[in-house]
Amino acid sequence: MLKLNAGLCVRSLSVESKCNKCELVCPTEAIVVGENPLPAINFAACVHCGACAGVCPSEALELEEFSATNFFFDFIEDEDNLISCRKNVPCIAALSVEHIISMAVLKKELIFDMGYCDGCEIASTCKPQIEANYEESTYLLEAMENDALIKLENIRYENDSDKPSDRRDFLNAFNLKTVAKVKKSFEDEVQKASDELVEHTLQKTDIALLKKKTIPNRRKIFFTAIKRLEIPSVFHTVDAKEVSFTSQKIMDEEACNACQMCYRVCPTGALTSDIKNSKIDFDPFLCIKCNICHDVCEPDAITLANAYNVKEFFEPEVVNLIEFSVKRCDECNMIFSSNNAADTLCKRCQIEEDEARALWGIE
Repeated sequence: MLKLNAGLCVRSLSVESKCNKCELVCPTEAIVVGENPLPAINFAACVHCGACAGVCPSEALELEEFSATNFFFDFIEDEDNLISCRKNVPCIAALSVEHIISMAVLKKELIFDMGYCDGCEIASTCKPQIEANYEESTYLLEAMENDALIKLENIRYENDSDKPSDRRDFLNAFNLKTVAKVKKSFEDEVQKASDELVEHTLQKTDIALLKKKTIPNRRKIFFTAIKRLEIPSVFHTVDAKEVSFTSQKIMDEEACNACQMCYRVCPTGALTSDIKNSKIDFDPFLCIKCNICHDVCEPDAITLANAYNVKEFFEPEVVNLIEFSVKRCDECNMIFSSNNAADTLCKRCQIEEDEARALWGIE
């Protein structure tokens, strides 16, 4: 079963979020992002390839039968370097670029078995995603001056001991002694059998999770792996468009209105301020490029840099994007932040002032 952790989905942070990576990569259109902020899932149409989990920036989607994090640790201990949909993953697209780079630098060589892709029913979106992940991983490994290799080969791995799975196999073991054990599987099968979109809503536990800044496991794995590498002779700058999982930001100081939205909705704490709300700092180490900060920024003051320096992989540094003046409102006496020296009213009082002037025709 595919599971959505609503408390981790960036779309639950704001109705302005435009994130739909899971919907775009789904080969069977089982995931739909519609009027409801959270993605809806048709479990009957889902083929459990895991591609949606691979592209989800916050790891909100996961398969019950496959964890990319667990696979990483098992694969690192394995002497083999082959990754195949017939051997150890539901689909190679289930692995993120961060997982791929981490495994590559530790194993020195990875082989992607592409032998079954051309005849695969889900190749329409999954194969291009695998190839894009391969190209990005290779590009960044070169920029880091690392000699790890990733190969795409038509191996067509076969294991005679593997028995094709059958969704109804668990029913054969159904008896009084195994009722509790198969109860959840039975409920899952019922949900899979209903060919309709299942809407998701936020529960109390999800709301509590929203307030907690969470760093995805793949990011922890990535930087743990990078720490084991030698620092390159030169910190190369790469095209930011070629990096899918992190970014560097630029702030337009004149456009920013100190609304505080960008760092309040940031799911990982990449954007932060101080107790006075007198600044906005940015940590590329924590950025997952979910774009929620851009989606909520009404004046479009925060933008993506065109380039990314791989120095952030080796020597991450928090940068200051903007600083504000902290003032006390002349009207309500509340403290507020502003980047305009002429401001004497907080935003709420300024709105009331403007509305009153418009009502009475005062310019």
